[in-house]
Amino acid sequence: NVLAQDSEKLKREERRTIGAVHELEQALGIGNLNRMETFDISNTNGYENVASMVVFEKGKAKRSDYRKFKIKTVAGPDDYHCMEEALERRFSHGIREQKEREEKGQDMELGSFTRFPDILMMDGGKGQVNVALEVLEELHLNIPVCGMVKDDHHRTRGLYYQNEEIPIDRTSEAFHLITRIQDEAQRFAIEYHR
Repeated sequence: NVLAQDSEKLKREERRTIGAVHELEQALGIGNLNRMETFDISNTNGYENVASMVVFEKGKAKRSDYRKFKIKTVAGPDDYHCMEEALERRFSHGIREQKEREEKGQDMELGSFTRFPDILMMDGGKGQVNVALEVLEELHLNIPVCGMVKDDHHRTRGLYYQNEEIPIDRTSEAFHLITRIQDEAQRFAIEYHR
């Protein structure tokens, strides 16, 4: 029966997306994680640094909101400072857009920077998370930041949140979602270099 198959497919898709987000919310103890943003730094031959921003909404990639930043202030490979610049630019831009919208009235179109994420998913552990927290603090923004921690084989082993590592069950939908986010961030970064 086609209808039954369709509804099964829908349920599976929902488990993969919204279900995965709910699992993530439970693991971190945060609600309403609608919009997630991840930043990835890459460099071509070690001299041109680029940050890419990948956005997931309700557990699905939202490609129209992806953005690229050519890093202007960092020469040579230095992921922390590149990340700092990218986040600084992304959120300052968003703050400016929000102010303009307030001044010109709500009929202004929502730019991709106007909407802030409900969580920042950093690729890496404590170091990357702290860089993000510092930038957010300077801009007086309160957005949860969590790190996607990898093991020695470059596979995700857990999440780093509020100074502790939270193990994530590798068979869970949340784990698969984290992996998709990381893969997507990397894919987008590499695609840009080409």
